[in-house]
Amino acid sequence: MPTKPKVFVTRQIMDSGIRLLQKSCLVKVYPKDQIIPREEILKGVKWGDALLCLLTDKIDQEVIDANPNLKVISNYAIGFNNIDVRYATQKGIPVTNTPGRAIVDAVAEHTFALMLAVCRRIAEADRFIRAGKYHGWEPQLLMGMELVGKTIGIVGLGRIGSGVARRAVALGMKVVYHDVKRNPWFEKEFTARYCSLSELLKTADLVSLHVPLLPTTHHLIGKKELSLMKKTAYLINTSRGPVVDEKALIQALKRKQIAGAGLDVYEFEPKLAAGLTKLDNVVLTPHTASATVEARSEMSLDAAENILAVLRGKKPPFLVNPEMYGK
Repeated sequence: MPTKPKVFVTRQIMDSGIRLLQKSCLVKVYPKDQIIPREEILKGVKWGDALLCLLTDKIDQEVIDANPNLKVISNYAIGFNNIDVRYATQKGIPVTNTPGRAIVDAVAEHTFALMLAVCRRIAEADRFIRAGKYHGWEPQLLMGMELVGKTIGIVGLGRIGSGVARRAVALGMKVVYHDVKRNPWFEKEFTARYCSLSELLKTADLVSLHVPLLPTTHHLIGKKELSLMKKTAYLINTSRGPVVDEKALIQALKRKQIAGAGLDVYEFEPKLAAGLTKLDNVVLTPHTASATVEARSEMSLDAAENILAVLRGKKPPFLVNPEMYGK
């Protein structure tokens, strides 16, 4: 009787994918609901034929070399900057991610939740009323900004950026965008305008970031870029924390150089830059943009299906290093 392939999972995730893997594989899940210690991930990689990891796991050369027979690295996330993809490719290991439809919808919705929360001062208002400061209606109490008729600047018109733009149009907003390449179909369909990053920053009432973390996008938004934004504008980041120079952002918020920000990701998360939590004009969420039952269940299934495809000698549905399978 042939031995079942072994899959090591670095943390407890939604069980939809785990159940799928268990039908044809031996599955071992790190039992503690916390970031897995280094020694445990090395032990798990040595045990398994496949690795299902999270964005909080550093999959570097040491981890990859821990098992010369490792067949696939399946990342439970859209981003994959936690993995040394180049080295995995050199070792002949496919790397996959989970950019399914549900996570696109979840992150796009969360982006708008942050926009509304910061523009309509929802978190401020909640703190205000809980502190017993509400004594009746006032004509100028906690006034914010409407989204209708405003211009949103989308930085990175990938699947999530496009999802945000579609929702913006539905709310009566104007769309400008910046990306490494233009999308004529999108421009025509949604009356969107392509522009340089500097023009976008000068034009937009809300700037929403949807780029991957790459050497070219690290600190894409820093002191210089923040200085180009309107004083009435808001910055929203649901991409990756290091895309924004957090210290520069805090200074811009303190000085009211921009009106506010909504952040789901942080430069050195889970650590926050000093002073960020003391600002009233920022809304913070703990990297939960994809935290819906629908999205996380689909991510679990996608991560499992990526693994099963590789183990069966097939090309996985979501492949990060396509050169593994030729042209």
